[in-house]
Amino acid sequence: MGLIHIEMFATLDLVGQAPGGPDEDPVGFPFGGWQAPLMDEVAGAQIGAAYEGTDALLLGRRTYDIFAAYWPHQQGGEDNEIATLFNSVPKYVASRGTPGLSWAGSTQLGPDLAGAVREIRDRHEHVKVVGSLNLVQTLLREKLFDRLDLWVHPIVLGVGKKVFGDGAAPANVTLLEPPVSSPKGVVYLRYGLADGRPQTGDMSAG
Repeated sequence: MGLIHIEMFATLDLVGQAPGGPDEDPVGFPFGGWQAPLMDEVAGAQIGAAYEGTDALLLGRRTYDIFAAYWPHQQGGEDNEIATLFNSVPKYVASRGTPGLSWAGSTQLGPDLAGAVREIRDRHEHVKVVGSLNLVQTLLREKLFDRLDLWVHPIVLGVGKKVFGDGAAPANVTLLEPPVSSPKGVVYLRYGLADGRPQTGDMSAG
């Protein structure tokens, strides 16, 4: 069985909406592109390293459309390495609609999303989920992930779609390696899904 890794960029108040640009998800959200001013070489290197070994992408419809319009045109440029990877691996799209699958190697998943994700997990070694906030809510709720890479950025927006939306299933995670921080204050956290449900206690006891 393969592994499903979620790559998520978030603010300090865990907003994950439209980090890359103002046109990603603009409805009711005035801060599109909030990640760009906070990027530096350390954060960029960590992000690049996180994709090593990826052999499939699992994307929501909106993220797929953004990627399909961008990455096929980036080979040979500054982002050639990641463009070559993204363009060469299979892309699986979670959508209730009928997306135009113009990006080579793209397949739309059926209505049984959880079942389809389990089949993808059996077919590949390292499936990467990027952005795709609505899809991520399903994966979190169904506990259909093995690792969550969370880049927390030193900014508070107070508005926007959250990484952990309402209805997220209670779960334990474990820190897989020490956190890494960048000069601009981005903190990289790598968590693995752990067994059991969150426990409670009484700090005043004993």
